[in-house]
Amino acid sequence: MERSLEKLNDKVVKCKKCTRLHSYIKSVAKNKVKRFYDDKYWGKPLPSFGDPNAKLLIVGLAPAAHGGNRTGRMFTGDSSGDWLAKVLFDNGFANKPTSQNKNDGFTLIDAYITAAVRCAPPDNKPTRNEIMTCADYLKQELALLQDVKVIVCLGKIAFDAVKRLCGVKYQNFSHGHRFFHNGIVIVASYHPSRQNTQTGKLIWSQWNKIFLDVRALLAK
Repeated sequence: MERSLEKLNDKVVKCKKCTRLHSYIKSVAKNKVKRFYDDKYWGKPLPSFGDPNAKLLIVGLAPAAHGGNRTGRMFTGDSSGDWLAKVLFDNGFANKPTSQNKNDGFTLIDAYITAAVRCAPPDNKPTRNEIMTCADYLKQELALLQDVKVIVCLGKIAFDAVKRLCGVKYQNFSHGHRFFHNGIVIVASYHPSRQNTQTGKLIWSQWNKIFLDVRALLAK
């Protein structure tokens, strides 16, 4: 299974199916922002990562232009990654509370991180066609990650992507909402983006409770 996931990730990294996204991530990697001017950007679709025997699957929206698209690892090098790394560490799903670059030794424990879209989209808004084009990668991951018991969807786009793969229609997104499908619990959460965390839409206690609840679910 681990080798199959590696092969899938290799396929993802080489993907050029979405012309708009492919051009955008290359442009961002070339025309860097001032604060990261000395960094060498990844500038390619991002592979998923984590424990191949994971019981928890975390599905995000897409890489950040100057986060994952820069560092080469999802939820790494930006504020969303800071929130996710800390909550995973606090709840025993990671070996350290920070995720700064793909060679920093940050390791997931019984968890795997992926996204609905593997390239950073302009304004964090992938088109419907881009989401649908990337859906097959997520479908293949779900088939390979056979020990998954809980899926946490970060934001409505991730939630809707998982719903489509499950063939589920009548579930509405709200923070903390959950439903069961084929023995897996699907949990919805606000995304830990600056837009949510700095406005107070998502506060730490709400965020941490998602993963406390995941721990309780996995203990059953």
